[in-house]
Amino acid sequence: MLQCLLIDDEPPALKVLSRYISDIGGMEVVGQCKNAIEAIEILRNQRVDVIFLDIKMPRIVGTDFLKSLSHPPKVIFVTAYREFAVDGFELDAVDYLVKPVSFERFLKAVTKLNRIIGRDVSYTGNSTSAVADAFVYLKVNKDMKKIFIDQLLYIESCKDYVKIFLTDGKSFLVKQSITAMENLFSDQNFLRVHRSYIISMDNISSYNGISIRLGKTEIPIGRLYKHSVLERLQGRS
Repeated sequence: MLQCLLIDDEPPALKVLSRYISDIGGMEVVGQCKNAIEAIEILRNQRVDVIFLDIKMPRIVGTDFLKSLSHPPKVIFVTAYREFAVDGFELDAVDYLVKPVSFERFLKAVTKLNRIIGRDVSYTGNSTSAVADAFVYLKVNKDMKKIFIDQLLYIESCKDYVKIFLTDGKSFLVKQSITAMENLFSDQNFLRVHRSYIISMDNISSYNGISIRLGKTEIPIGRLYKHSVLERLQGRS
């Protein structure tokens, strides 16, 4: 049984995580804390296999708390702030979930965790309809822009920025590297097909050995990516 510790200063977030965990076999919540300081006592006296950890919290932020632990358990970050994701991955987090977290996305993170530690995961509940369609916030100019995942068509690298293209034809620049975008969307249905492009696999209309078509847009497949891209696409056939 995986022992789970939840750390979040928002009671609704703790409630959602607890419900999701109750719907997955082989997991149980051994503690819920509204800040990282409260969690220290639990970690001192209780076996904890994985922490579901918020980042922006009072007194000490989640990333600093994790750095302070000499032998930390596995960690899955759960936060409303996608811009901290790079820090999370640098701390060897299992995954990085952006609120509001859908059950489907939560299950992917737990499946990834179980794969890392060599366990199977089973689903026993019906939480898939509990949360609305997943979305992310991306920084555009000075604003955090809300983007629904299923509206993201492809991402193009533009030097120090990436250009985000949506299914409705709109596009905008985000000051971020394409490698960071690849990491952030690694467990979503997106695929790096070229050093300059990441595409939504759900929006592929056709492909061949040199390019992929997303509606009227043709995206090249990079030479170094060709084998892995075609293997991935053929595996979905």
